[in-house]
Amino acid sequence: MWKRRRQITTVYIDSRTTLESLHNMNKHTFHPEEIRRKVQEMGSGGWTSRFRWRKAHVGTTGNELADKLAKEASSKTEINISCNRIRKSAIKRELEENSNVTWEKEWETTKKGSTTKEYFPTVAECLQTKINFTQNLTIIVTCHGYIKSYLHRFRILEETDCTCGIGNQTADHKLLECGTLVEERGRLIAGVAKTGIWPIKTFALIKRHYKAFRKIRKNDAQNKWN
Repeated sequence: MWKRRRQITTVYIDSRTTLESLHNMNKHTFHPEEIRRKVQEMGSGGWTSRFRWRKAHVGTTGNELADKLAKEASSKTEINISCNRIRKSAIKRELEENSNVTWEKEWETTKKGSTTKEYFPTVAECLQTKINFTQNLTIIVTCHGYIKSYLHRFRILEETDCTCGIGNQTADHKLLECGTLVEERGRLIAGVAKTGIWPIKTFALIKRHYKAFRKIRKNDAQNKWN
């Protein structure tokens, strides 16, 4: 009985990422799955498909031709759509970027959060800063929480005097003047003095001297904010 001989086709790819996606059977995004489906169809017709990596921009005729055709296609104002699907990651990234732009505009125009703005003038800087917001740090950068000047605004406390006896208990006072945090503040000033001058702009504490700034809130006992 005559048996048709299987034919072999080899596809060369200059993208290792694409090749890895095709070989990773746990990856079920649209394009790899579509290629696998085509391979199965060709397999039913007697074809064996192989995928191989080929280094780009080294003069390989087929690869150079593919690049040339891609550039020509990208310069056309009208082109037939062969694929109109967008990766979920691309949509997620675009939504995130648009949300950040909107957030930035609102942050620039709002009259609220004046204390926080001193530490984070822009949303972008805040998102780029990798910090751990503890209760005490949140009190400092927002001036909200268990601090007498804030509680006095809502008539929860009658007095705003700090327990150190120097002045009103505000976030700035605790950071810059409070007598109960002399030791911690000394370490902060010493840390800033290595590269800057004290007193320093509040946004620079986060941006340039976070390690030193972190120590003052890390070593704070909770009762020192009472």
